[in-house]
Amino acid sequence: MRSIRPFSTRVLLAAILCIAPLAQAAEVSGVRFDDAVKVGGKELKLNGLGVRTKAVFKVYAMGLYLGRKESSTEGVLATAGPRRISLVMMRELSGEDFGQAFMSGVNANSDKAERGKFMNHLVKIGESFVTVGSVKKGDVINVDWVPEKGTLVELNGKPLGEPMPDQVFYNALLKIWLGDKPADSALKPLLLGQKPEVLAQQSHN
Repeated sequence: MRSIRPFSTRVLLAAILCIAPLAQAAEVSGVRFDDAVKVGGKELKLNGLGVRTKAVFKVYAMGLYLGRKESSTEGVLATAGPRRISLVMMRELSGEDFGQAFMSGVNANSDKAERGKFMNHLVKIGESFVTVGSVKKGDVINVDWVPEKGTLVELNGKPLGEPMPDQVFYNALLKIWLGDKPADSALKPLLLGQKPEVLAQQSHN
C-alpha cells in the first residue's frame, strides 16, 4: 500500500502538467501578454501585438484585446462589447511626454468636429499622466472600453481618473495606432493580427 501513494501523486502531477499549457501567453521582445483577459465580465482574446518604436528606440510593447478576431480597422472600431489596449513600457518617459503622445495621435487621426466631441476627455487623460510624473520601464497601462461604464485607464492596476462614457472617444484612442496616420506604421498590421514573418515576406515581393 505504501507504494501506491507516490505513484498516485506522480500521476496527478503529470495530469496537472498536461493541463497547464492551456494557460498560454504570447511574447514580443521579451514582454509577455496573456492570450485572453477578462474585461467587464467578458473574455477577450489577444487580436495582435507588437512593439512601438521611435527612431531606433523601443518605447512600449502593445497588445489589442477583442471579443473576436478582427483584421481591419473598420472591424475593430465596429466591435461590440468590451475592448482593451494594453501597453507595457520598455523605457521611461515623462508623464507630460506620454500624455502629449496620446493627444498628437488623436489629433492626427480625427478631424476638428470629432475632437470637439471628446476634447475634455483627452485633456483629462493628459492631466492624469502629468500628475503621475513619469511612466517607467515595466509599467503596465491598460485602456479599457466597458459599455456600462466607459473608457477606463489604469496604471499598474490603479485607476487614473474617472470613467469617460463615450465610445466615440475610445475609438479615437484606437485610431492612434489603427488610423490612417498611425503612430507606428509597422505596428498597425501586427495589432490587426498579421504575423511578422508574413509582413517580411510581403515587403520582399
